[in-house]
Amino acid sequence: MAWTAGAAIAALTLSGCAGSDGGGTDSAEATGTVQFLGPEDPDTFAPVIAAFEKAHPDITIEYAQVPFDQYASTLQQRLSAKDDTIDVFAVDQPNLAQIAAQGFLEDLSDLKEEAKAATSQAQYDINIYDDKMYALSIWNSTQMLFYNKDMLAAAGIEAPPADPAARWTWEQTAEAGRAAQAAGAEWGLLLEQVEAYYQLQPLVESAGGGAGITGSDMLELDITNDGWRDALSWYADSFESGLSPRGVGGFQTSAVFTDQKVAFFVGGPWDVGGFAENAAFDWGVAPHPYFDGGSEVTPTGSWSWGINTASKNKEAARAFLEFAALDAAGNLATTETTTIIPANTEAAAQYLPTLESLGGANSAGVADLITYEIDNTAVARPVSVGHVQFESLINKAFADIRNGADVAERLEQAQWQIEDAWSQLQ
Repeated sequence: MAWTAGAAIAALTLSGCAGSDGGGTDSAEATGTVQFLGPEDPDTFAPVIAAFEKAHPDITIEYAQVPFDQYASTLQQRLSAKDDTIDVFAVDQPNLAQIAAQGFLEDLSDLKEEAKAATSQAQYDINIYDDKMYALSIWNSTQMLFYNKDMLAAAGIEAPPADPAARWTWEQTAEAGRAAQAAGAEWGLLLEQVEAYYQLQPLVESAGGGAGITGSDMLELDITNDGWRDALSWYADSFESGLSPRGVGGFQTSAVFTDQKVAFFVGGPWDVGGFAENAAFDWGVAPHPYFDGGSEVTPTGSWSWGINTASKNKEAARAFLEFAALDAAGNLATTETTTIIPANTEAAAQYLPTLESLGGANSAGVADLITYEIDNTAVARPVSVGHVQFESLINKAFADIRNGADVAERLEQAQWQIEDAWSQLQ
């Protein structure tokens, strides 16, 4: 599983200057040891490290794991101390702008053309801050509508197709979910990351509310408009009406689907493998819904990797980073032990048919669907030095709204809370 929502960190003073000018390195002559820091289990990156070291026998990669719930704060402390024992580190993509603004990421702008050719537009843009590129995308993500075929059949509902041209609306999905409940399903609909901006951003964007962060400096807040209110009112009603369950959150939600307690479940590519292993019933996959009359929007984003400006072995670090991101074989190796989408387009094209095969007939159409969403409907979280504070506080607002708080009042409260947090960044 890959959790893509940004981790909450305390407000930071953006006093550092942005990284170096880049300019390229001669990675062919690089040697030595590269210290690599990330939140994943060491087994996850063992294949890419082994492949790189085989191709670069003069470079050794030493990986250190920091648990995800401690990663952001630990990384911040070590980078602030100019810890030169970190060469390459994983960057939770929404946090990139803040880390770059502090001067902790090496400027990789000389790789812009290669990076743009290697990945999707959204995955390229997420690494750009102040017109410079500070990291390379390693993984990507999307969300899909999973459904229980048996529950829909019991309710006499024809299952939604995997074709994006026949994408269901949220209104259709809710109506079908209620019909499934009437036929015996405990719940009709559940979103995986129920209180996460990553998961809910597509709802407000589909309703015309925008990302919530705007302005030339991406530090202007707009979360009280009609689109935000309408989307979150619909979301609040899904819990108030009993369509969706309260009291379950995070990645505990996937078990609600595998336990056959919900008809529709909106989740990520990692769920394909999980459901193939744990769901003892027929299920299927359809495109992520949108609001009637609104835009078709899906989430995207995951992890990028960057180079520490304090590193003493930048040439070798860069060689490893380029291999893992720009070389299709290297990027594919980063997904060998996990069901997450490679950010490299060529690697993804090789990987997605394998992902689709995991669920057999249940996951038919997943490869083409994911490819379509990445190319056509994917919208990344906004690039802003204030995103860490924004996401932490808006997620709390989502939790309160889900549990019955008045939508308009809670968004107004979140507005001043976030603006107050942002005032510390000036």
